[in-house]
Amino acid sequence: MTNSTHTRAALMKSRETHPISRVAAIQMASGPNVAANLAEAERLIAAAVKQGAKLIALPEYFAIMGLKDTDKIAVREKEGHGPIQTFLAKLAKKHKIWLIGGSVPLACDNPNKVRNSCLVYDDKGKLAGRYDKIHLFGFNLGTEHYDEEHVIESGDEIVVLDTPFGRLGLSICYDLRFPELYRAMPDVDIIVVPSAFTATTGKAHFETLVRARAIENLAYVIAPAQGGYHLSGRETHGDTMIVDPWGVILDRLPRGSGIIVGSVNADYQKSLRTSLPALKHRILDCSRLKIKPIQ
Repeated sequence: MTNSTHTRAALMKSRETHPISRVAAIQMASGPNVAANLAEAERLIAAAVKQGAKLIALPEYFAIMGLKDTDKIAVREKEGHGPIQTFLAKLAKKHKIWLIGGSVPLACDNPNKVRNSCLVYDDKGKLAGRYDKIHLFGFNLGTEHYDEEHVIESGDEIVVLDTPFGRLGLSICYDLRFPELYRAMPDVDIIVVPSAFTATTGKAHFETLVRARAIENLAYVIAPAQGGYHLSGRETHGDTMIVDPWGVILDRLPRGSGIIVGSVNADYQKSLRTSLPALKHRILDCSRLKIKPIQ
């Protein structure tokens, strides 16, 4: 077997031996000062560790919510270098946890843009995976206007990782509205959706979308979020959640900085998928479908 095959087999055996794992989602109301945000994140990570969490997820833009959209360009980092990535690696290794940096502004070829990247570190502090946000948010409702394409370069790869807790599928915020992304994730057990939903769209849709993604994929969903008022004047929705494969909300935090903790139970998930084998009942592979012309 190859090294990657050995690694996956070891991770699968670990999950079979320890089917219940504690996971945590962190909610923040980040500001423009990276150092202050990292200090707050460190405090919350330590609190989650004390509650037994072995997989901890931070929200989108946890390290910076700038006064303007372009502020993230000034603090962007090259992959493998920079204080934000050093922080994530250090904390993962220190606490012996898997740590998900909700999103980090990483450099791209365009000097006027960044990749909005979700980074996953294993319990040894090594980078285990990177996902660049594919769907970029655009919204225009009177005085409320957002256009992520202005400063973000879109990714183009779906990312699923083998972890001791199951197969982990990565996504970010606006991706949540596109179920085909998650359907394309092979054998996904846990979906993570670090977010910074606006107060307007979050109130209307966030819970519904998070629970829908859990139900239709019979997967756990960990959705850490920004939640509160930011110095830029922006208000984010919050409502950080951990949802089980039946769509049950295991824990949630409506607003403000804090943590929620829940248990991922591999045996329970397996029993649900046996009782309701909807994933095996799928007939349509949309990539192969032909669209009948309108008559």
